[in-house]
Amino acid sequence: MAAVHYQSSDYVQILDPDGTVRSDASVPDLPEDELVAMYKEMRFARHFDERTISLQRQGRMGTYTPMAGQEGAQIGSAHALGSDDWFIPSYREHGAKMALGVDPKDILLYWMGNEVGNQIPTDLNIFTDSISVGTHPPHAAGMAWASKLRNEDRAFLCHLGDGATSQGDFHEGLNFAGVFDLPTVFFCNNNQWAISVPRERQTASETFAQKAHAYGFEGVQVDGMDPLAVYQVTSEALSKARSPDPASDDGPGGATRPTLIEAVQYRFGAHTTADDPSVYRDDEEVDAWKRKDPITRLGRYLRNQGLLDDTLEATIDAEIKDGVAEAIETAESYVPTSTDMFDSVFAERTDILDEQAAHLEQLRERYGDEELLE
Repeated sequence: MAAVHYQSSDYVQILDPDGTVRSDASVPDLPEDELVAMYKEMRFARHFDERTISLQRQGRMGTYTPMAGQEGAQIGSAHALGSDDWFIPSYREHGAKMALGVDPKDILLYWMGNEVGNQIPTDLNIFTDSISVGTHPPHAAGMAWASKLRNEDRAFLCHLGDGATSQGDFHEGLNFAGVFDLPTVFFCNNNQWAISVPRERQTASETFAQKAHAYGFEGVQVDGMDPLAVYQVTSEALSKARSPDPASDDGPGGATRPTLIEAVQYRFGAHTTADDPSVYRDDEEVDAWKRKDPITRLGRYLRNQGLLDDTLEATIDAEIKDGVAEAIETAESYVPTSTDMFDSVFAERTDILDEQAAHLEQLRERYGDEELLE
């Protein structure tokens, strides 16, 4: 794939909201079955989101971060990753993680407070969730630096929210990546709101993408609700991260590996299930963005290409409902023990933790679980 170098003023879009290909754009060379898989994964993520919010409202799990509206950015960027690349999420990338192989029941367990859900399978190059806003760009830069020192051919994709750009860790991570020319792609999910703080109160910059210039590398804006555009831009960025073009003159040091992608999109629901978005935004704004729904957009494109019809849609719908229902049933079958809390504090239990666990067990034997809880 030939490298395409974008400028921070570029806004990349392939599909119009009605699912038609723009006259000035070309569709990425993706197999037909992968296009359908992307659509199914986006549909799965949306239904998973709806069911998980319902579980939280019923008191069957703790706080949860909805992702509706951001499926195109998550699934599109996930499909761009190579088998050796790493994915570093924030706390809302459930769809991307499932597309990359994380079991949905583990995501449920994580938000249910069970540390089993935070145990990423060793065959998946996925970092753990970062709940603290913006603390993980330095982790991504550090991982990329170690990889570069080892002469590995891999890239590191770090998802973050627009609110993270106001954190000092964001500056440190991107500045480090620029100075040491690291194989990193920072993917800013500009969903217009950092909890209740609007985008215009987050930065005085015209775009988030142009912040890359301060660090000496490229920035590009993409329609985050267009999964094909996201895939294309992320693929190009990851390719450049692995193998920068020595003939490029982008940046003060010549060819540079890093890229900052700003995916312009919208969070349809609440920041978390503890948030009430009706307090700070109106229904008209939400409805306007819903007309750009990434799932509807890709679905219309697939129908136009003859890759999706009502029969396949019904099959996908049934598989999704069964899959999510099974994940919920499995997750809720896990019964934590009273000593589980001591097992995940450190890689191995310390003597003090062993003493505390033993003391708790003595209390349980003396009083029983019910009386102890009282």
